[in-house]
Amino acid sequence: MNGVIYARYSSDNQREESIEGQIRECMEFAEKQDINILGTYIDRALSAKTDNRPDFQRMIKDSTKGLFDVAIVWRLDRFARNRYDSAHYKMILRKNGVKVVSARESIAEDSTGILLESVLEGYAEFFSAELSEKVRRGMKENALKCKSNGCSIPMGYVVDSERHFQIDPVAAPIVQEVFNQYAEGATMKEIADGLNAKGIRSSRGGPISLNIISHMLKNRRYLGEYRYGDIVTPGGMPVIISEELFERAQERMKQNKKAPARHKAEDDYLLTTKLYCGKCGAFMVGESGTSHTAKIYRYYKCTNTKQRKTCDKKAVQKDWIENFVVSRIMQELMHDDELERLIDALLNLQSKESRELPLLERQLAETENGIRNLLDAIQQGLLTESTKERLRELEETKSKLQTSILQEKIRHPLLTREQISFFIYRFRDSDITKREQRQRLIDSFVNAIYLYDDKVVITLNYTEGAKTISLRDIEGSDLLKEATPKNVSIRSVEAFF
Repeated sequence: MNGVIYARYSSDNQREESIEGQIRECMEFAEKQDINILGTYIDRALSAKTDNRPDFQRMIKDSTKGLFDVAIVWRLDRFARNRYDSAHYKMILRKNGVKVVSARESIAEDSTGILLESVLEGYAEFFSAELSEKVRRGMKENALKCKSNGCSIPMGYVVDSERHFQIDPVAAPIVQEVFNQYAEGATMKEIADGLNAKGIRSSRGGPISLNIISHMLKNRRYLGEYRYGDIVTPGGMPVIISEELFERAQERMKQNKKAPARHKAEDDYLLTTKLYCGKCGAFMVGESGTSHTAKIYRYYKCTNTKQRKTCDKKAVQKDWIENFVVSRIMQELMHDDELERLIDALLNLQSKESRELPLLERQLAETENGIRNLLDAIQQGLLTESTKERLRELEETKSKLQTSILQEKIRHPLLTREQISFFIYRFRDSDITKREQRQRLIDSFVNAIYLYDDKVVITLNYTEGAKTISLRDIEGSDLLKEATPKNVSIRSVEAFF
């Protein structure tokens, strides 16, 4: 009988040793019951009140493959502390031929065992709910007394022995400096860079980020407001920032929110690391510029043109080239024969990813062939001590190889053709007006783009061959409505696939 072990602990207060202890006792139980363990599924610091546990869900999914017969848990509350989830997932496992057993709780197979299992599950749910109620009740009492509930402490405060917030004489002046600098015109980035240059760290010991500065400037606790959930107590904490300074900072944040962004986001350039200069082979990178009318222009420019002045390749408008590439990908995705070849290639590649599995399967076939030959010899009367010993060795080898194959299949699950087809054909439904979906198309299908003055060469990740497209063939399309930059001379466009 083959089995797996599921182990879990619910919070950071429990240590890694609790997992090791669960697995050790489950292994001892499996050995006594002659259960062959194929692998373990472990969820760390995750509650069993929810089924949103990665390895738990992976175990349920793997049960459909028929690789194991038993799922061993240390106690039933490791599996679930919710009766509905427990019954639901046990039913799924049962349909897949898998039984959940407890290493520490002896449960009979008859009606009494069913009742006991139900009692244990109900007690686990009751214990979890009662514990949660007590914790929430205690936290609410703390909040009503303006005490810390163990959450992260804002920079500028410390917690005393009575769990009340007090001003940190070292960090509070830093908070005041942040508010003053921002209210007087400094940017969040300038403030963060200045603090990091001084070696100042966050309350968690990390560098000061823009998010930390932003959260600090919005935090009303610095006005003395204690906040926990829906409990707000004015004057429940020491004041670090005056009302007047806090409001000045809020007003500036509102103004900056309405203002257009002044910096270039590198990840807005979808073809970064994909687009090459056709003349010199260097990368073409994103650039932006502002006209005398304050209109921002974005384009791609050869790095040798930009930095070394060794190439005379002209820049190309960002929107034009990106729209062109995305439209060509979408056209290629409409060819069923190309996608079917891609699916075949992915299936073939997937089978090659695991080097161990083909070797193990070949060894198993050779072992089974050896067993058949020995059985033929025995049937012909050639039974000796050496024959029996060799047969015993081959049977042990076969058992070990079968276990190794099952373990390898769990570690490297193979997708079916239907699953791969579903994923690939979904690209046809991409919304190319959304940046993240345009980026996904480019990352998935484009290997490289070479931009010349008179053509574009696009190499895809999955196909060979060539196809030429003249600029005349796309006349009147949305591509031409995106005005090509005047400093780019493009007479015709050829895309080779």
